[in-house]
Amino acid sequence: METLRERKKQRTRDSLLRTALELFTSQGYEHTTVDDIAAAVEVSQRTFFRYFAGKEEAALALQDMTVAHFLDAVRARPPHEPPMEALRQAVLEGWDTLNDVIEAVAPVELYLRMYQVVESTPVLLAAHLRRSVEIEEAIALILAEREGVDPDTDPRPRLAVAVFGGVMRLTERQWSTGEDFSLDAMQALTVSYLEQIGPALSESWRTH
Repeated sequence: METLRERKKQRTRDSLLRTALELFTSQGYEHTTVDDIAAAVEVSQRTFFRYFAGKEEAALALQDMTVAHFLDAVRARPPHEPPMEALRQAVLEGWDTLNDVIEAVAPVELYLRMYQVVESTPVLLAAHLRRSVEIEEAIALILAEREGVDPDTDPRPRLAVAVFGGVMRLTERQWSTGEDFSLDAMQALTVSYLEQIGPALSESWRTH
């Protein structure tokens, strides 16, 4: 059972995270300092560093939560599903509970606005892409375990994840620069691109 102290610590962390995201999206990542965040929550800089290693970790914290949610969803997929279908279904069905995961900490709208901040801030985009490589490796290992293959001798887990990761990155980029910046638009674009993987890889693209 969670103690009163643990609940208080969680509230402090959540407050720091929400405030950091609000400042990042309103005045820019580069123009926001740790002192700004701590002062807005009325805690010391030292308290901030008890919960986050730095601004970058706070800026990407919600994305880390959604990634953990996705990895759990992949692990939970039925073993009879082919690997790419398991990834696809983990994404599509994950939308049903994604709101709950995010809203427990911050408004979904704030989470969505942070995508634009990441895409327009070179240091954050570099960190995001670096983490994407680590995430893809984690997914590949999950698939390898599911299928009972050795990822060091069988390239299929990493090949499948490379394709999947490329589609998800394309989705992020297209959505974050589009006109409809809603969660529904992101979901629709994700579904559309995932459904095009098969035809794009196996069929002719020529119309004449």
